[in-house]
Amino acid sequence: MIKKIIDENSISVIPEESDDLLILRRIIQKDDRVIADTTRVIKQEKEYSRPDRGEKVRIRIALNVEKVSLDNVLDRLRVHGVIIESNNESVPHGSHHSISIKPDEGITIFKKKWNQMEKKLLESKDQNVGFLLIAIDTADCGIGKLKGTHLQIMPNIYSGASGKRYKTNFNIEKFFEEVHSALLSLIKDNDTIIVFGPGETRKKFANYLEKKFSKKKFQIKIVDGIDSGGEDGIYTFTKSPVMKEILSNSKLAIVSTIIDEIMYMANKKSQKFTMGFSETKEAGDIGAIESLIFSDKIIQTENEDKIIQFLNDIESKGAKVFSVDSSTDVGLRVDGLGGIIATLRYSVSKG
Repeated sequence: MIKKIIDENSISVIPEESDDLLILRRIIQKDDRVIADTTRVIKQEKEYSRPDRGEKVRIRIALNVEKVSLDNVLDRLRVHGVIIESNNESVPHGSHHSISIKPDEGITIFKKKWNQMEKKLLESKDQNVGFLLIAIDTADCGIGKLKGTHLQIMPNIYSGASGKRYKTNFNIEKFFEEVHSALLSLIKDNDTIIVFGPGETRKKFANYLEKKFSKKKFQIKIVDGIDSGGEDGIYTFTKSPVMKEILSNSKLAIVSTIIDEIMYMANKKSQKFTMGFSETKEAGDIGAIESLIFSDKIIQTENEDKIIQFLNDIESKGAKVFSVDSSTDVGLRVDGLGGIIATLRYSVSKG
């Protein structure tokens, strides 16, 4: 999330991914004001224009928020409300309108007063931390962009060195150049590049990147123990114990550790965890939740407003809240556990 504080009441933001839209869903409340560019059909009053048709124009409006909802499984955020300002005199004030917010589209949020929980959501330290995962061998290379707990996988890049007949004329430098070019569109300042895969290719490629990025702010790490290249190598890494060690401070590693802890407690018949919305909400209502993980499955199966209010309530009580999706193994695991799980500060009897 890119943000800029305008004054004590207004903050401009640009969501960069679906997880940012979920954060905005938790921040934007009824009676807030959202300023954004949008489109609206305006009927023309020209002599030869058709009375039943209008022209779709791009306008900037200020909307007094009445309702907020996630759409298409976190791909966009819909904000419904009443237009109170616009830059087009043909747009009537007081009329209803809906804004669709997508990644890389900026908005300004005006609140009469920002509370501490809302500010905390925007100031998450992990928001600007990204990891580029590179699973490379002589045959192919897989690239994954990990931000928070969301993993974006790029199409495999193939070297053309898969058979013996290529051995005499295969130029690995050209292969490295192709992978490097793909990285340029993904990498941002302060990202960490993690290189792994079978054989010695990973070390050669890491050395190649060190030369290419010698004046940049990127950290490059070589990881041993992952013997797969391509997309398979990316998924193998995100499920491996070495991931938790290398990315120990990342959201993905933290969430993976919490899930493992909950599974251990389940085997020991402990009362210091919950699974599913009903028992998790009961624990949250009495302030017992220490850490909570939820997936988009819970938003699809339960009332969205109820879930959002619950998440905000427990975070205001000091709980740590993490969202996951099906792009990683941890997201699929949470889906399989009812879409929401939590560790507790103390034991709570269930049912």
